[in-house]
Amino acid sequence: MIAAERTRGVFSRQLFLGENLDTDAIRADYRDGVLRLVIPVAEKAKPRKIEISRHDEHQAINA
Repeated sequence: MIAAERTRGVFSRQLFLGENLDTDAIRADYRDGVLRLVIPVAEKAKPRKIEISRHDEHQAINA
């Protein structure tokens, strides 16, 4: 073992999450003594395409 935060007893940890995360979709899995959290990025924080028109031409860029 390289490091152990607590070998036995009660342990708690508090995380401060950014505003760009989808906190309603957090998943947690505890297996073999390991807690795994999956915190997805919110849809509003993901890149999106914006269509820009110039005269009669249409081009899409990533924003």
